[in-house]
Amino acid sequence: MSKQYLLAEQTITKEDLDDLIAWLKTNPWLTQGPLVREFEQRWAEWLGVRHATFVNSGSSANLLMYYALLLSRLPRNNKIVVPAVSWATTIAPVIQLGYEPLMCDADWKTFGLDMDALEGLLKLHGPALVAIVHTLGVPNDMESLRRLQDRYEFVLLEDACAATGSRYDGRRVGTLGLASTFSFFYGHHLSTIEGGMVCTDDERLHRILLHIRSHGWPKDLSPNKEAELARERHLLEFNRPFTFYYPGFNVRSTDLNARIGLAQLQRADAVVARRVDNHRVYQERMRAGGLHCQENERAVISSISFCALAHSTDHRDRIATALRANGIETRPLGGGNMSRQPFWADRYGTVVFPVADRIHNTAFQLPNHPLLSVEDIHFICDTVLRVEA
Repeated sequence: MSKQYLLAEQTITKEDLDDLIAWLKTNPWLTQGPLVREFEQRWAEWLGVRHATFVNSGSSANLLMYYALLLSRLPRNNKIVVPAVSWATTIAPVIQLGYEPLMCDADWKTFGLDMDALEGLLKLHGPALVAIVHTLGVPNDMESLRRLQDRYEFVLLEDACAATGSRYDGRRVGTLGLASTFSFFYGHHLSTIEGGMVCTDDERLHRILLHIRSHGWPKDLSPNKEAELARERHLLEFNRPFTFYYPGFNVRSTDLNARIGLAQLQRADAVVARRVDNHRVYQERMRAGGLHCQENERAVISSISFCALAHSTDHRDRIATALRANGIETRPLGGGNMSRQPFWADRYGTVVFPVADRIHNTAFQLPNHPLLSVEDIHFICDTVLRVEA
């Protein structure tokens, strides 16, 4: 059988599993407990934020981030800009929680938000919130975004689920807004089997996240803060642990997942460095071959996979055929223009977005993970570039 080049490879190693088995034999606490708290602390230190809240998926992380903002009453209104090129669970919680979503076209260079289109929405609608996705690990045009933020005073939220380790002007993505989310799904930069993280420097937002992650009760708060809330509400002492301050969810993760996460975190810098190097090889080859791909000259790009645009839909179909014939997995970029997706179009109608539509019709992804060699990437690029437009 010929070699297979998958978009995602298992990041959990035999050593991780051996460690997990040995730990399980000690009859440890398995549900959310001390290892969850340790993983949160170490992740926050690695990323460079004050607080991290571990949950059962990146999708749940997005849900909690939006919900915590709603409960905080921080935004001046419920209008939020969402990217046309994103993922279903970047946008779905906005609809589920009753926000008013405003979809924005993509930028030609980064595939993040287009700044001219964003400013048009800001002028017309005055949204309090702007959500960005660092698409496949490529940071948005943060300098322009900050200028708009200074002018229009919106709260910035980052979906960095596919961007672990990417940097803009030296700062890791996930530290650039009020709150950010990450995913530890199978095949992502780091994996806890399933898992996600919500990150913030805001103390009040963090406390709300601890409540709503687990039913709305206060068990994850510090003893002092829980006692303060109990006094404010004049609670019966015996009832305090089972008091529900918010209508919450149960999206906790477990110490088992956290144990894997702690092992993965030890390799985070090496994993990121390899993905960065692989991405640079792809960029050089694809640009030289005349295909358009994402870029941000002020960024270090730790991509989850590499994305390029074919010259036409037919060209993409022929590239995909060639890739599959050579054992190379490929796929579209997320949902393309998300306004074309039924869950959006049925409510708000399809919107013509020139760049998002081009991505929808011609984008394809290529594998990028630490198990690929430079020779592997050149083989993949050769396969793509041999297909005539």
